[in-house]
Amino acid sequence: MVDDNRVFTASRLTSGNRLFPVRIEVNQNRVTRIKPRLFGSNEESIAIPKVASINIQTGILWSDIRIDSAGGGNPIVSHGHSKEDARAIRDLIERLQQTMRSSQGPKT
Repeated sequence: MVDDNRVFTASRLTSGNRLFPVRIEVNQNRVTRIKPRLFGSNEESIAIPKVASINIQTGILWSDIRIDSAGGGNPIVSHGHSKEDARAIRDLIERLQQTMRSSQGPKT
């Protein structure tokens, strides 16, 4: 199993991220969006095998990322990430999904 635990933090220069920037955490089990608040935080997560699609919209400097679940629930949406981070999130999730599929072996 791939042992990648990564945290991607949105830029403080973007709207809604000035005081408490959003973090996207990706590990071998799930992708989580964490929005800190003054007291506590709001967390949303999708299990890696349940990620159906990843959409990246890039601007001049910043990117928005949308991660949809296979179950049709609420997507994880975050803005203000660098283009490199948005692509790294997508690539990491896809690599983790591929690793999970290959470790399960062929179905009989």
